[in-house]
Parts: sequence; C-alpha cells; structure tokens
Amino acid sequence: MRSRRPALYRWLSVCVFAVAFAWIEAAVVFYLRTMVDRIDPYQPNPLPLVEGIVWVEIVREAATMILLLTVGLLAGRTWVSRLGYALVAFGVWDILYYLFLKLMTGWPRSLLDWDILFLIPLPWWGPILAPMLIALLMIVWGTLVTQFPQLQGVALAHRPVLALSVLGVLLALYVFMADAIRVAPGGEAALRELLPGSFPWPLFLVALGLMSAPIGQLLWVLVRARSGLSARTPGICS
Repeated sequence: MRSRRPALYRWLSVCVFAVAFAWIEAAVVFYLRTMVDRIDPYQPNPLPLVEGIVWVEIVREAATMILLLTVGLLAGRTWVSRLGYALVAFGVWDILYYLFLKLMTGWPRSLLDWDILFLIPLPWWGPILAPMLIALLMIVWGTLVTQFPQLQGVALAHRPVLALSVLGVLLALYVFMADAIRVAPGGEAALRELLPGSFPWPLFLVALGLMSAPIGQLLWVLVRARSGLSARTPGICS
C-alpha cells in the first residue's frame, strides 16, 4: 500500500488540476456564448459570424488539449503512465466542464442536450452524454494503468485490442462529424448553420464498446494476476 501512495498523490493532483481547469474552461465558454447569445448552441445560426473569433477559438481548443497532455507528461514516470494521467485529466475536465456550465448558466438542461463539442477539423455535434461516456472510459483506463504498475507492460502491447480501440475512436469521430462532413461541400456558411437532426446512438454504442476493449483487457489481467491463475496474461484472447 505504501508504494502506491506516490501514484495516488499524483492521481489526486491531476484531478485537482482538472477540476480547476474545468471551471476556467466553463467560465470562458460562458463568456463567449453570452457574447454571441448562444448559451444553448442548438438553435438557428449556432455559429454566428463574429470578426476574428473563429481562429482564436480554434487555437484555444488546441491549447486546451496541449495543457491536458502536458499535465500527463509531468505527472507520469513512464510513457504509459503519462498517457494514463493525461486521460484522467481529460476525462475529469470534460465531465466537470458540463457540471460547472450547468451551475453558471442553467444549461445543459439534460444529458441529451446537443452541444458543439469541438471545431477541429470540422464541427463535432452530439448530445453531451456521448462525450461524457467516453470521458468515463478515459478515467477508468487512466486510473488502472497509473495505480496498478503491473498493468503497464500489457496496456499497449496487445495489438488486436489496441486495433479495436483505434477503430472505436475513428468510428466515434465519424459519428460526431458525420453531419459536418455531409454539408462541408457547401462551404463555411453551411458548417456555421448546421443543426443535426438525430444522433446515431446504435453506431455510437458500437464505437463505445470497441473503445472499452482495453479496459476489459486490463481488468482481465488484473483479476487473473490477483487470483494467481497465471503468471503470463498477454491479453483477453490468451
């Protein structure tokens, strides 16, 4: 137990950072959406043309990703643990961002409210429940690899599991950007005015299941190691 304390302290420190950053992010979005009168983005003209704001917002989103990655790099001691801490930071930040936005503005009204999730490379649309579910997966995987060092050797080593996860990520990205891809030939104006009509939950749940494969692998390895059934557990298919 003593040997796990430094990792636990780092995990808690990363979570504290993510909580504070989530409040900052929610406050910034609150200011921006108040300025353009779009607290709820799912309404006509969801991305109104404001001189100079688009490129600033895109750079801000990129800077957000860099900050979350950097805290993982600083907290971890191995590349796997660095990735793990970064994903924990991202997951906690993403979930609490919506909670804090709710406290500040009263929006979202429910987990099924639509949001513009990201703007790079095209606008991502989806009910806020969808990214929050992915954020939960990030927290679980990141917690497992940072708090159980014995899992780090297999976390990224089993290629079939890794391939399933990558496929799930690509499928989720397509789900979020499918409507934007469809209207993209119409140019920037079409992307600004886009309001998706429905969310393909069955396809998203498939993507979520694929992204869950690495967590299933790690839990299987952990259970087998603790039960003493096998000293060699390369993956869920062994």
